[in-house]
Amino acid sequence: MGWSFPVLLSVIGFQLTAGVLDGPDVQVIDMLGLQDSKQTVTAVEKLAGGLSALSDVYVVSTFRLPAKLGGVLFGLYSKQDNRKYLEVAVMGKINKVLVRYVKADGKVHTVNLQNSNLADGRTHSIIVRLGGLQRNNMQVELYVDCRLADSSQGLPPLVPLPREAEMVEIRHGQKSYARLQGAVESLRLALGGSVAKAGALTDCPFQGDASSYSSVNAEVHSILGEHTKALIGQLIIFNQILGELRQDIREQVKEMSLIRNTILECQVCGFHEPRSRCSPNPCYKGVSCMDSLQYPGYTCGPCPPGTTGNGTHCMDINECDLQPCYLPEACMNTEGGFSCKPCPPGLWGVPLSGTGLNFAKTNRQECVDIDECLDLPDACVANSVCINTVGSYKCGGCKPGFLGNQTSGCFPRKSCAALTFNPCDSNAHCTMERNGEVACRCNVGWAGNGHTCGVDTDIDGYPDRSLPCMDNDKHCKQVRDAVAGAPSSRPGGVLTVVFVFHQDNCVVTPNSGQEDADNDGVGDQCDEDADGDGIKNVEDNCRLTPNKDQQNSDSDSFGDSCDNCPTVPNSDQKDTDNNGQGDACDQDIDGDGIPNVLDNCPRVPNPMQTDRDRDGVGDACDSCPELSNPMQTDVDNDLVGDVCDTNMDTDGDGLQDTRDNCPDIPNSSQLDSDNDGLGDDCDHDDDNDGVLDDFDNCRLIINPNQKDSDANGVGDVCENDFDNDAVMDLIDVCPESAEVTLTDFRAYQTVILDPEGDAQIDPNWVVLNQGMEIIQTMNSDPGLAVGYTAFNGVDFEGTFHVNTVTDDDYAGFIFGYQDSSSFYVVMWKQTEQAYWQSIPFRATAQPALQLKAVKSRTGPGEFLRNALWHTGDTPGEVKLLWKDPRNIGWKDKTSYRWQLSHRPQVGYIRVKLFEGMDLVADSDVVIDTTMRGGRLGVFCFSQENIIWSNLGYRCNDTVPEDFKSHRKQVVMHIQV
Repeated sequence: MGWSFPVLLSVIGFQLTAGVLDGPDVQVIDMLGLQDSKQTVTAVEKLAGGLSALSDVYVVSTFRLPAKLGGVLFGLYSKQDNRKYLEVAVMGKINKVLVRYVKADGKVHTVNLQNSNLADGRTHSIIVRLGGLQRNNMQVELYVDCRLADSSQGLPPLVPLPREAEMVEIRHGQKSYARLQGAVESLRLALGGSVAKAGALTDCPFQGDASSYSSVNAEVHSILGEHTKALIGQLIIFNQILGELRQDIREQVKEMSLIRNTILECQVCGFHEPRSRCSPNPCYKGVSCMDSLQYPGYTCGPCPPGTTGNGTHCMDINECDLQPCYLPEACMNTEGGFSCKPCPPGLWGVPLSGTGLNFAKTNRQECVDIDECLDLPDACVANSVCINTVGSYKCGGCKPGFLGNQTSGCFPRKSCAALTFNPCDSNAHCTMERNGEVACRCNVGWAGNGHTCGVDTDIDGYPDRSLPCMDNDKHCKQVRDAVAGAPSSRPGGVLTVVFVFHQDNCVVTPNSGQEDADNDGVGDQCDEDADGDGIKNVEDNCRLTPNKDQQNSDSDSFGDSCDNCPTVPNSDQKDTDNNGQGDACDQDIDGDGIPNVLDNCPRVPNPMQTDRDRDGVGDACDSCPELSNPMQTDVDNDLVGDVCDTNMDTDGDGLQDTRDNCPDIPNSSQLDSDNDGLGDDCDHDDDNDGVLDDFDNCRLIINPNQKDSDANGVGDVCENDFDNDAVMDLIDVCPESAEVTLTDFRAYQTVILDPEGDAQIDPNWVVLNQGMEIIQTMNSDPGLAVGYTAFNGVDFEGTFHVNTVTDDDYAGFIFGYQDSSSFYVVMWKQTEQAYWQSIPFRATAQPALQLKAVKSRTGPGEFLRNALWHTGDTPGEVKLLWKDPRNIGWKDKTSYRWQLSHRPQVGYIRVKLFEGMDLVADSDVVIDTTMRGGRLGVFCFSQENIIWSNLGYRCNDTVPEDFKSHRKQVVMHIQV
């Protein structure tokens, strides 16, 4: 039947009145005002009561988001297993608001609310209404800037919050780990009431008292006076109701038409013979029809896959909204399904097409990089370096031992194989330097200049006994002058100068710095009384400074003779500016001439005190220099403050796109030789001299004339110092980067991987030998000491030694560090052992060298702690890439040498381990692209007195030959 217009107006009038009726008293919780755990528990108790007794709960917020950014606005989580009881997230890039919550079956349900353009740099307000909380089916509505944007009906109900309110954690957009990349001005929960009551919290026009509109006079007064906003709100609701009524009228017209046709058919047939209502088929094309005794006389089957509706009317589903294709713009929606365009140039993948939302949710187009350096043998000049990039490749200079460039070609210099005789010691190997000269290096377990090598028991780079050497050799020293065997002062004699390779002053304990405080010939590392003051090290409060009186004026463990703050306790003895005065008592910690109390970067020199965001933290030490973040929170330890940390990293190199000078090409080192804002890896003219890199004989130094006097393919200005950093290529660990010259871990970042609880203490790091040796002294929680230099391809080696017999736990090193949830670790335990805390899960360690990829969804804490301890995979936390099949633990007071090669551009990883002179473990070629570059460091877990000695790293992007053979074997295996 139809509705007359007066009836419609009466219905509309009732709806408008009902929309502004006062509800019960509304409780409002200001989420940003929660200061401590007690207030948080009280808020959770109120919210739990509201969810179990009320029909409606509202999340009301006002915030500002930068373009296409978003994050979690509000959430309730289980402290025990991180379960989502309720979470509201803003997806700025795709204009959605997501409401996620756990259902009764333990699975997470997601409600997609669309039409929410919130990430445009302007301030917006939203209201999320959770309605029908006490029914079997819940509904969710989203209001954006006082307008209904979207809604969803028939949703599974929320599960009740735990009775123990302290087991529920509240996170919101201002808390660091929620990572809403913007500014939250207000965030409140309204328990009970109506949309109008909730709207009053954001000054929405549909707020007000229903009684204010009960008479004509009141309505006229509201139009002319203070209730104009309320009338606008009623008009919005009026418009919504009109739309619903229009749809109802359309359906009723269809039904009346069907009834009229049925009557006419019955009249024609004379009511004699029943006729099937399924002929002609009233259902949607391809949908089955069945006669029914119930109105309208037939039943339609379900809509075809890829569509939605009641069977009579079906509409196509746009699967592209779920972004199943590699690129969002590559998705083509079709009637009943979707298809993806081919992968972009330089990438390869299987074509993808399908039908329905379930298929689009569970399938995604995979596009993997084509390695042109392997698949196109002639991509670059023969014997030159080919660097694969995502979707493309880049040609570099000639390989070591070759001269030339991409224009003239690369021609062999001298090679070890072409030498008429081997100049190296029998315990050394021959290598070719960048300049084509022959170099000899002692093998692992031996030390010397390569021409002469002696046994090196502790593998710290010094032989157990003195060796003859030349005066320009490393570690060489003059031991005596002689005049025909007589004193050198005798006139008329022949001067003889004797040089020897320095003998190790601690034969069985690594000490690559050879520190000897009392000059008694016994290194501090193995000298029971290192300072020679008659007091044993274990009892001496100044191990390296003589102080028989042991005077100690403060309460720390350092005596006055060696305490850089003798009257102020400072157990860390930190001295940032190296002026001999500890930070604890230094009025100008960084030595920039500005007192600490006035310095906006007290630990980083910045005499200009620049502070662009005016948050009181200077740009020199501000982790978000363009966004106010006075607390400098950085929950994932990636050196980017939480308020500007997007975690959007297209190329996977550990640098978010907004800070990456090559956002589509992995380049963790961020090298930019010409400072033009474009990284060298995506800059075709690195020195900006007008000569393209492929043809430039000095790629990093301006030389437009390309002068090359000796015609060896290398320009004169970069002949022996390719990167112009004043460090000769022969000793430069990164000869193609002016920013990295020598191995140095003196500046490092401490990362604690289990910051909660007090079961153990944090690690204590001591750095020696100009940053090439690290010692960890404490039996500690898991932790890292991470250098600040980031690498693309790298070779990393060092000597590992546990200098105690009192423990049996983990030690190792890391590489590819991007943040405290993303890094590779090589770790080794001495004995098998179950971790002593079985919560959140039981973890068991085996005594074997292991290579793991850490990609933790929880970050530092008990989950990651137990996952690191456990030998094996832990889903969502750690993946075991390789384990030494011998299952043998490390030995006490024994030196081991590791050699790591990492080429993130192709995912190549290989680890070798030597015990003395013998290779005892080899991972062979491991392929993994979880982290495409990052920083280096060392790792400890519940193990004290660990020495990492004779450390060395070297930039290297050349893909090893064994990667190519490994890849061929994999391809052949797949083909078979």
